[in-house]
Amino acid sequence: MEATQPKPPQSLSAIFEGSFAYLTVRDRMPLILTKVIDTLHRNKSKFFDEHGEVGVEAEKRAISFLSKLRNELQTDKPVLPLTDGAEDVDHWNQYMQRQQGLMEDQQPVSWFKSPWLYMECYMYRRIQEALWLSPPVADFDVFKESKTKSFFESQQATKSLCMYLKSNKKPLTEQFLTFLQVSLWGNKCDLSISAGQDNFQKTSPIDTLEDLQRFILVDNSAEVWAVLMATQTSGGTESNGAKVDIILDNAGFELVTDLVLADFIISAGLAKEVRFHGKSIPWFVSDVNKQDFNWTVMQTMASNHKETSACGVQWKRYLKEGVWSYHDHRFWTLPHAFWDMATEAPDLYSSLQSSSLILFKGDLNYRKLTGDRNWEHTVPFGRALMGFHPAPLCSIRTLKANVQVGLQPGQAEKLTSQDPDWMTSGKYAVIQFFSPPKEQGCS
Repeated sequence: MEATQPKPPQSLSAIFEGSFAYLTVRDRMPLILTKVIDTLHRNKSKFFDEHGEVGVEAEKRAISFLSKLRNELQTDKPVLPLTDGAEDVDHWNQYMQRQQGLMEDQQPVSWFKSPWLYMECYMYRRIQEALWLSPPVADFDVFKESKTKSFFESQQATKSLCMYLKSNKKPLTEQFLTFLQVSLWGNKCDLSISAGQDNFQKTSPIDTLEDLQRFILVDNSAEVWAVLMATQTSGGTESNGAKVDIILDNAGFELVTDLVLADFIISAGLAKEVRFHGKSIPWFVSDVNKQDFNWTVMQTMASNHKETSACGVQWKRYLKEGVWSYHDHRFWTLPHAFWDMATEAPDLYSSLQSSSLILFKGDLNYRKLTGDRNWEHTVPFGRALMGFHPAPLCSIRTLKANVQVGLQPGQAEKLTSQDPDWMTSGKYAVIQFFSPPKEQGCS
């Protein structure tokens, strides 16, 4: 299958001075590292209380490692192999060798000359390396404080959403479209794009949906609904085992919107099982890991707001009964495009093939779906997937990186003339669907 695919265009990279990738590597990534260093320093007394002088020495060691990493980034030094001995080290180091083979004139793989997606993923993996090489603080989540703050600062919006879920009696189609769009716009609450600055949902998301509709550049909601309906009405055996997979993005309010959408999918009988997929380590500042997922469910249960607490109790029940499940796989924190999944993580690809519908949340997942390449905006979404289609899939994303496919002729040009930052501001969004050809046996 892969041999028949046309070669994708060039990767987005900081080598193009003035590009969004360049500005990210030059400005935003060093700022994130600075904030990580500051977080570790501010927790020095915590490490001392828990581990004594050994904890303080570990904090100093991690900060020294990260300060060196920041200098390597800012001065475009060659990328170094990982050395922490984790199970993914060989994958990372092999990927580096693969990139080295693609470099022009045998230049070393380095921060500004290599693919932006790779370098950004690499930075977060090196942050984790700094911690793993600094026991006993190896399990400290340097982004937990900002994720926690994001959750609590969005409490009013969470209450409004839970009330709507528990009390709404509108037709199922209308409810589904509402919850899908709430999940879409929840993706604006991304702490990596804001370099960890406050980025919360203050108001009821339901009230703003109508005004935001015009900013959805591609809206394949009807096709997503049709897949769920076809699964539900296909006559017994298939619907009894219907699964929806949600590839999560951010913790905080966005995760709440995803949980509410999943709650609706189950309670409306649109699927029998929802499988959530998150990260196995802290990632891109606000990405969901297992601790974030479980903490969010428990905090929702503990709310003093009746409908919010009722949602949390229901979600805990779903998890206990196996109707919901959380999964992390190391592939989600590798730098690969998703079209490498069948080769690099065949077990994960096989699992996704059993899905009725896969929902990919957010910008990073979109970048990996399309390989973070300089595609023409009119290239069909299905073509940009380069053969990755384990099951019907949908990207739910607010645009925060300069890759976007599947637009109508002239649409991008019009947007550029009206709003030059349309691809990176988070103001615009897509609900973009693709279903694999039936003859390939994935349905």
